[in-house]
Amino acid sequence: MWSYIGKRIVQMFITLLLFQIATYILIDLQPGDVTDLLIGNPDITAAERARIAADLGLDGPLPSRIWTYLTNFYTGNLGVSMQQYPRPVSEILMTRLPRTFTLFMAATILSFWLGYIAGKFLAWKRGGAWEYASTITGVTLFTIFTPLLAYILLWLFARQLDSWISDTFGIDFDLPISKFNTPSLWRRAPYDTNTVFSWMNWNFFAIVMIILIALIVSNYIPRRYRPALRIGSVVLSIGGSLIWWAFISGVGLYAWDIVKHLFLPILTLTLISFGGNMLLTRTSMLETLREDYIETARAKGLPEGVIRNRHAARNAVLPVWTALVFSLSNTISGGIITETVFSWPGIGATLVQSVSVSDFAVAMGALTLIGIMTLIGHLIVDIGYVFLDPRIRIH
Repeated sequence: MWSYIGKRIVQMFITLLLFQIATYILIDLQPGDVTDLLIGNPDITAAERARIAADLGLDGPLPSRIWTYLTNFYTGNLGVSMQQYPRPVSEILMTRLPRTFTLFMAATILSFWLGYIAGKFLAWKRGGAWEYASTITGVTLFTIFTPLLAYILLWLFARQLDSWISDTFGIDFDLPISKFNTPSLWRRAPYDTNTVFSWMNWNFFAIVMIILIALIVSNYIPRRYRPALRIGSVVLSIGGSLIWWAFISGVGLYAWDIVKHLFLPILTLTLISFGGNMLLTRTSMLETLREDYIETARAKGLPEGVIRNRHAARNAVLPVWTALVFSLSNTISGGIITETVFSWPGIGATLVQSVSVSDFAVAMGALTLIGIMTLIGHLIVDIGYVFLDPRIRIH
């Protein structure tokens, strides 16, 4: 197991290195000069432009520039932003990374879990209007243009739903449609936005770990106690977190403001991947239900829930887990569009902005960071196979 992980890490490093070289060459082929962005004066003399290019290491041949960039990158120097000169690129990306990571993780977990549950029950209860409606919905979400879905959700939630709640209940729903927070609210906050958001991320991580540990432990206790442990871990972790934020932390109002701004971006990314996960689970489940061991389980008189969850669904999850590799990259690419539409200040929006103003150092850093996130996601999926498929573990 450890030797396999070591080999995969070496492969990831080589892949990342080739990705960085290819990305640098493509960005270098773009017209223009970063000195234009730094100086902002088209009348500057050629001698001064050459001096600045030499200071930035841009006057050498392409192989030399690539080597310089890679050497600097792997020694922790990502360069400085030309647009926000002389702010380091690493500082900009580390500020934006938690915001993208939250969207990425929340949307991936929700879309995978909801798609798996929905597809499993659709395959088990075939036929009827509900299955046809769900299938059409899944196909629509799987093929819809991401910006179109984002604007539909903006229109539905921020305009129609807001007006309906205001007219019906007299409550101002006021769902934010862009940005990271409400500036007027945070002027009197005891902590800055990044600090509160960091606490929220750690709290989310703790909830996931508690539930995951409970699921693992439940496999080693008597079956009659398993539902209580699983449901109890969810209720206690989420309920305890809500109590802490609402009554103890003193910043619950500010955390709620961030949650409201997170709602539409996470919903958009979740729906993008949900349709594909649901359809694939349904198809895989239908194929599994035709296997002989399912008929054998029914002949033994096992309960329907046991056959569905322990025999059919566990084997049907393998293709879905494979598809998760592709959905990870789709979620990240969709996150770039989503962050731009909702003005969410993450890595995706930073990448789009840096490319539009030719801030090449920030663009390279953002692309590399997205590549690292994708490679780590692939590694997690590969390791997950070891636990899902005993044949791989034995091999």
